[in-house]
Amino acid sequence: MTTDADLKARVRERMTRTGETYTAAREALLAAPPPARPPRAEARPEAEDPPPRALVVETDLAADRAVSSFFDGERLRSIPTRRRPRAAVLMHLLLRFERGREYAEPEVNALLATAHEDVASLRRELVDYRWLVRADGVYRVADAVPQRYPNEAQEVPTDEVARLARVPRHQP
Repeated sequence: MTTDADLKARVRERMTRTGETYTAAREALLAAPPPARPPRAEARPEAEDPPPRALVVETDLAADRAVSSFFDGERLRSIPTRRRPRAAVLMHLLLRFERGREYAEPEVNALLATAHEDVASLRRELVDYRWLVRADGVYRVADAVPQRYPNEAQEVPTDEVARLARVPRHQP
């Protein structure tokens, strides 16, 4: 999947215009400087620019729908096979843990067993997404939001930061 939705169309248009192969046309487009944007119209004094996208916390409604469709109360009906709903379900399961507390593997299994019998898959996926950190058989909820690769970033809920912030802190 391309990150620029119309890149493929522009590559194919260049191929028909120049007779280049797909790879050559794509490389030429990516090497060229980006097209100049039209100058921005002057903003009216009473209108404010919206905050940058990184500062806006929007709820990922698709993730919420996935959670509501796969859970029956506290039990997980089935583990989703598609990656996006699975990531949303895993983030919901993460709310059963406490940030700042260390868990032995049997404790993790016991918490996950209240949701579904396949605790090994759930535990492994939580570690793979780096929401749970494992070291020497001890598990902890990650202290920071993990750095995501582009293909991984499209799987996790867009409000990952806000969802991780909802994981309760351990009260010693």
